[in-house]
Amino acid sequence: MAENKKQNWFARAWGAICRYFRELKSELKKVVWSTPKQVLKNTLIVIACVLVVGVFVWLFDFVSNFIIVTGLLGTVKDWFQSLIG
Repeated sequence: MAENKKQNWFARAWGAICRYFRELKSELKKVVWSTPKQVLKNTLIVIACVLVVGVFVWLFDFVSNFIIVTGLLGTVKDWFQSLIG
């Protein structure tokens, strides 16, 4: 009867934690890490993409504001005054 007895909760939990870290270590050995040069290149690409998207959003906002204000107020002069304050 003692042969079929389960381990206590702490022993099972500790075993699961140890197994997790063993598997984690073996998976991290398989990872191909980027070189610093690749990281810099990818970072610059991301920054460039963010800037390009930001410019497109700004242009869309600027043009849509122009269309809405001139459509509602009627003149470009009123639009410039709305920009200034």
